[in-house]
Amino acid sequence: MVPHVQSDSDSSHDDRPVIKLPHSQRPVHKVLGGHKVADIMLWRDRNLSGGILAGATLIWFMFDVAEYNAVTLLCHIALLGMLLLFIWSNAAQLLDRDPPQIPEVIVSERSFRELALTIHSKLSHFASVLYDVACGKDLKKFLVVIGSLWIVAVIGELGSFTTLLYAGFLCALTLPALYERYESEIDHLFAKGGQDLKKFYKKVDSSVLDKIPRGPVKTKAH
Repeated sequence: MVPHVQSDSDSSHDDRPVIKLPHSQRPVHKVLGGHKVADIMLWRDRNLSGGILAGATLIWFMFDVAEYNAVTLLCHIALLGMLLLFIWSNAAQLLDRDPPQIPEVIVSERSFRELALTIHSKLSHFASVLYDVACGKDLKKFLVVIGSLWIVAVIGELGSFTTLLYAGFLCALTLPALYERYESEIDHLFAKGGQDLKKFYKKVDSSVLDKIPRGPVKTKAH
């Protein structure tokens, strides 16, 4: 499908067409599942998203920079949590206050179901796409995936697994929100880049690939 071209009638100095990607009309929130996970990725609740990002950054710092042992870190977190709960519960009795309660969001069955359904849907879609690519139904996509995996393998040698995991998490928590905010500009850049690549491929095809000698095509005798 050719990218949609829309004329910019508001500008008298720049009459160049505005190129947009031919994507679905569904909003980004619906594309991401439309559940709590999508709210977090799109920063609908800034406090929750910021807290998750801060927690992930702290975990990455502990494991990768401070080189904390996982078992030691978990035990220290458990000790600190139990100590705080002990002080809080006893102080609440002395001050005639309510004792601490476990936040509903932590043990909410609905939140866990939404998270499980979202992960299952994404994994199923990923497995289906990977299967189609591995079967060689689309040679161009197959070569792109092979090249991407090779690039990821090269990048993996530059850092630890924790750093790569944190970088992926950081992208997942920031790129969707940035795309939702600057959707038209990003669509225009990607569509224009795709058109430039097509022009470059046609130029290479006409100047190089068409000049490669090919043998005669054999026809089957009926």
